[in-house]
Amino acid sequence: MGVEAGAHAARSRALAVLRIRSRAVAVALLPAAVAAVLLVGGATGRLGGGWSAARGAVTAVAVVVLLCGAGIALVVARARPAVSPTVPVGEKAAPDLYRLVRDLADRLDVPVPSAIALTPDCDSWLEDRTHPAHGTPPHSDRGGAEDEEAIRGPRGIRGRLRAPFLISGGSGAGDGSRRADTAPVLVIGSPFLWWMRVGELRAVLAPVVAGTGPSAHPDIAAARRFVRGLDAAVAVTSDPGRGPLVRTAGAGAGWVARLLLRSCREHAAEMERGVAAAAAERAQTVDYGVRIVAQEQVGLAYAGWDRLLTRVALPAWRMGRWPSRLDAGVVAALTELSRRDRLAEGFTSRLGQRPACDLLEEPGTVDEAVSLLAARLFHGGPAESGPDWAPVAWHEYPEEVVDRKWRMDAARLHRVLDALGVRHCPDASRAGAQGPTLARLLDHLSVPGGADGGDGSTAETPDAVPGTLPDNASPGNGSPDYASPDYASPGNGSPGDVLDSVHDGGEDEGGTVPAAALAAVLAAEVAREEAAAGPGPVPAAGQQTGPDRGLLDDGMLPLFPLQPPRTGRELLADHVIAMVCCAAMDTAGAVPGLDWLDGPTLLVRGKRAADLPPLVRTLVDTGDPGPLRDWLGRSGVRAEKPVRLV
Repeated sequence: MGVEAGAHAARSRALAVLRIRSRAVAVALLPAAVAAVLLVGGATGRLGGGWSAARGAVTAVAVVVLLCGAGIALVVARARPAVSPTVPVGEKAAPDLYRLVRDLADRLDVPVPSAIALTPDCDSWLEDRTHPAHGTPPHSDRGGAEDEEAIRGPRGIRGRLRAPFLISGGSGAGDGSRRADTAPVLVIGSPFLWWMRVGELRAVLAPVVAGTGPSAHPDIAAARRFVRGLDAAVAVTSDPGRGPLVRTAGAGAGWVARLLLRSCREHAAEMERGVAAAAAERAQTVDYGVRIVAQEQVGLAYAGWDRLLTRVALPAWRMGRWPSRLDAGVVAALTELSRRDRLAEGFTSRLGQRPACDLLEEPGTVDEAVSLLAARLFHGGPAESGPDWAPVAWHEYPEEVVDRKWRMDAARLHRVLDALGVRHCPDASRAGAQGPTLARLLDHLSVPGGADGGDGSTAETPDAVPGTLPDNASPGNGSPDYASPDYASPGNGSPGDVLDSVHDGGEDEGGTVPAAALAAVLAAEVAREEAAAGPGPVPAAGQQTGPDRGLLDDGMLPLFPLQPPRTGRELLADHVIAMVCCAAMDTAGAVPGLDWLDGPTLLVRGKRAADLPPLVRTLVDTGDPGPLRDWLGRSGVRAEKPVRLV
């Protein structure tokens, strides 16, 4: 499909969408037209008195239909279309990037995007932000004060991050005409800027920038506004937080909006395909050979970004720390992948070329803003830093995140063991025998006979009565009172209830009975701590609370969770690994480390302990501590020594 063919197909589909809008308007005006004919006929005497009842009925219906139609039109017109969460980048913060985009637009003979924004995702697109609810459109003059405030501002980068979500309405009288001529905003995935070279970024952005040409056509722009308005109206009328009267009135408007959306869905989809085909065909003239290589980098960047978020950033977010240089971490992760994978060896030669992040004046400041936005979207963190939500640099990650995570997990595990009544080392005369030791955990999870559990007995001694609290596990000693009525709930049962359900098969996910019981109580403890943390901060008095603000602060975050909730066995395996790592650090001189592809890692004699997780899973699944004890012996770890907890 050529440029003209794609544009023609898009325009024809746009006209089809507009015809649906015209038909909806005609249906709303039809009763009024009939009433007008009857009224004029009665006034001129052409219709006899027998038509008086019909005139009254039709006029009443026309008034009701007109009021309903006006209400629906008002909802569609005023509903705020969804806007992607982004970090705006002013021209003074990235003059070279704006120059690159303008050169692309000149070569493609298309309008220049009105602004540039970054998103923590491996994708790029054009976004129309000309709706009145999105605030004042970007000024055409370059280098104004608003561009200066886009990244730099008196409140700092973390204070400015709320701006994309809190765009205020209200504009001058001349905004309407300027909105009609405003080009869409170019949204660029931030990992592209750090991993790609300048030439590769230009080749990737060429088809995206070329899309401003078809987007400028009046029919396509009008059809897109109509579809976005319908979509926003459906979202507004589906809000459950409104009063009963408003919900009842909105139900009708929502039904009409859904009906119109279904009617124009196919035409709108084909219109967008035509626009994309026309843009891709137009971009064929720009760096076609480089684009083939750049597309390989797109897939590689996506893989590295996903691995970095799930393996590296997510543990830090759960600890109340957010890595402030995620985009720089992508480069390190992909460089490490290139070192390990022979197929990726050729990618390291690209690092000598100019990276696209050099197009920014302050790459570190932009990276920090994007990193905080990523933490909000993928984890639901607060909008600003605080004592419980602080940035962390990569060189601080092992101590600030890995070490603290392992010790907090180990402390939680021993609190649960105390609540379950698991005894300490039998040799009470030995120093540290009553302290938190790895041997205590291994003895509890070990099952005679392997995975079958022999006769079903656990490694606990007779004095370890399940479901009872020992003296040193009282609530006043820092451990949660699992047996209290406040803790006992459908999601947080006492240890005795958990053990009963495990023996009955209600909580058994496979593996041994001690492991299943410990996993169930551990999952309940983690859920209790997360519930105690509560929702995010509410807006302060006088602070704007628009729909987007409520979306970010009322518990609906994260918008894009990275992983499903962990099962009890997964939590138990993570906590056992943490306990082993604490013992290795305190007794064998091991140190915490950061692996760019696997996240937190243990360094024993300078080497990664990559074989530790499978050994722990064997213990949890089968109750056989033999392989793990052999590893502990080879690594010089003293399981009977107490470890330091937080």
